[in-house]
Amino acid sequence: MHPFSKIEKKWSKTWLETDIYEPDLDKAKRPFYNLMMFPYPSAEGLHIGSVRTFSGVDVYGRFMRMHGYDVLEPIGLDGFGIHSENYALKAGKHPKEHAKESEKNFYRQLAYIGNGFSWKEKLETYDPNYYQWTQWIFTKMWENGLAYRAKTNVNWCPSCITVLADEQVINGQCERCGTEVTKKELEQWFFRITKYADKLLKNLDNLDWPEHIKTAQRNWIGRSEGAELVFDIKSSKFEIKVFTTRPDTIYGATYMVLAPEHELIQKIKEKITNWEEVEGYIKKAKRKTENERIADNKSKSGVELRGIKAINPATKKEIPVWIADYVLSSYGTGAIMAVPDRDQRDGEFAKKFKLPIVETRLVDRDKIVKQIGGKKKVQYHLRDWLISRQRYWGPPIPMIYCEKCEWQSVPEEDLPVLLPDLKDFRPRGTGEAPLASSKAFYETKCPKCKGKARRETDVSDTFLDSSWYFLRYPDVDNKKAAFSNQRVKKWLPVNSYIGGVEHAVLHLLYARFITMAFKDMKLVDFEEPFTRLRLNGLITLKGAKMSKSKGNVIDPDNYIGKFGADAIRLYLQFISPLYEGGEWQDSGLMGAVRFLERVWKFGEKAHRLEEAKEVTSWMHKSIKRITDGMQELKYNTAIAELMVIMNKFESEDTVSKKDFETFLMLLAPIAPFITEELWEKLGNEYSVHQQSWPKYTEQGLKSDKVNLILQVNGKLRGAVTVKRGLTQQQAEKIALGELKVISALSGRKPRKTIYVQDKIINLVT
Repeated sequence: MHPFSKIEKKWSKTWLETDIYEPDLDKAKRPFYNLMMFPYPSAEGLHIGSVRTFSGVDVYGRFMRMHGYDVLEPIGLDGFGIHSENYALKAGKHPKEHAKESEKNFYRQLAYIGNGFSWKEKLETYDPNYYQWTQWIFTKMWENGLAYRAKTNVNWCPSCITVLADEQVINGQCERCGTEVTKKELEQWFFRITKYADKLLKNLDNLDWPEHIKTAQRNWIGRSEGAELVFDIKSSKFEIKVFTTRPDTIYGATYMVLAPEHELIQKIKEKITNWEEVEGYIKKAKRKTENERIADNKSKSGVELRGIKAINPATKKEIPVWIADYVLSSYGTGAIMAVPDRDQRDGEFAKKFKLPIVETRLVDRDKIVKQIGGKKKVQYHLRDWLISRQRYWGPPIPMIYCEKCEWQSVPEEDLPVLLPDLKDFRPRGTGEAPLASSKAFYETKCPKCKGKARRETDVSDTFLDSSWYFLRYPDVDNKKAAFSNQRVKKWLPVNSYIGGVEHAVLHLLYARFITMAFKDMKLVDFEEPFTRLRLNGLITLKGAKMSKSKGNVIDPDNYIGKFGADAIRLYLQFISPLYEGGEWQDSGLMGAVRFLERVWKFGEKAHRLEEAKEVTSWMHKSIKRITDGMQELKYNTAIAELMVIMNKFESEDTVSKKDFETFLMLLAPIAPFITEELWEKLGNEYSVHQQSWPKYTEQGLKSDKVNLILQVNGKLRGAVTVKRGLTQQQAEKIALGELKVISALSGRKPRKTIYVQDKIINLVT
């Protein structure tokens, strides 16, 4: 077995000492930003799936570096948030203490997988030097009218004891822990992402992203064209607004339905003659999750608001108003006009409660909207980003409330608002964050009038931390700004971004929004942060997703300690293309180990290799296949071709030094340690990773053999495989030796030969 442990320690040390992977951030001539999605450091450290993604990203970075690019491949830790805090609670540790432990372990593991990280550009979200600028972003959003505070029904996770953004609720459940989400009325901070709904939608068309990710974002943004119609409440100053994509069906609207949370209900409660019944229904509806309400759609529960009538603006008829929990306040206006003749759900509800159903007379959509005083409107499923969190482990929201001056942002010179080391950091579950228990934290002075004021005690969503980290990486030491215009202009947008599909409408949507907002603030000169997005596949074990609770996690420490990082990298990339999943098998890993042992054994005979200036002709096809595989993230096909080359080397009596050097360069992005060592053993200058990627030529791609068509007096007499480039004399000799040609000539000698090299020879008698 080759001495991988010794080799890996040697070259890891050398790479760090020589800054081989550190680009000149200001003078780089061909910048290439190669990035993986921000890793969240779990308590258990890296798992084998993470190693596959990180090393897969690195293979591409090394490939581009050998193409002459100045590659920036930074690394950091997205360490704030509920995940780390919950683990700290479980382990009985303070999150700050846990963060330092997980940071040390995570970086230890990242250092031994052979990645060409730009270590000088690392960052951690819980570092005040980072979250100072996360807080600064919040203040900029406030100054530009993109941050606001509002009281509303929000998603509440009873397990995580905090509010969630709409994007963090999957099928009515918390995306993190799977608990059914309830509704809670709280005053919270929001970012106005809906202002960018159209731009977020339109820009998708021009992004080099997987189509299903773009579709997921299109569906989440959910653009619908329709009309906003107004139904007056009889004998009242109030009205009900509805959004409908079918204003042409308004003549069939025979009743209305409000969501139980609709704000109008409280305003007109004195007119409701069955208020106790209505109030009871509202309380019952509040106990249901949104998911349960959707599931209960078939049962069709509801209560009429007796004493209340709406006026159909088209027919001028009075129609009843109901509340029902199948109408959700989070969709449209929280109210619908029910057309039971045209809508199955409305029809079922009408039949159950014996409400009128009339034959709908369809009318011209645009004319009716104008006629009844409605207006055309575009509606979105997208809702503003709820940014507050009632937890401890996150950046304190940099806002101050003064009774005289109301809400003010913390001045830039007073940032960061440091997160205090609270002894009791447990979530309260009351709607208030743990920081609300610390007078030393929340008591302050108003930035405007200098009077008594109170700090906001919520922290911001961890997705805010990761919505801009890619802008900070090229400028981590900047103490005067979040990032400099010069660095951002040189390195952004990100050239290649690789990560998981689970962030389709979370991180990816938020990062796009923040970047667009920055563009409008003239902080950057681009709207889209990630030019090229590719996804990583999932590695399974015995057909199941790896999970600590299932006891089926592959610990990379054990395998790398025994077989080395090169073997692990080679095997993980050989399983399938990076964007596809695959099954971990120890037998497959052993195949990778055996292959590298053969490479090492062959390299030890390097002194017997023949000198040559050019690669042999057959290598050109291999270079092309491997290059194509690398470019398309099909590393498995590249590795297969490398194995073909090694087989050929082992079957040849002699192999040129040039061919073997070319092989090492082609293998280098995948197995960086062994190739570096063998490159040195060949007597070459440091480093194989700074060499130019091998090139193939069109001439070299042509086969050494061609099919030569044989003719006698213009008639086909067969074909023969010959060496490319034969002279006419050589071709004649071969043709005259073929039986079919001899038979056709019948003893006559050709008086003329017509020869098209490598294609056809015609003997004329």
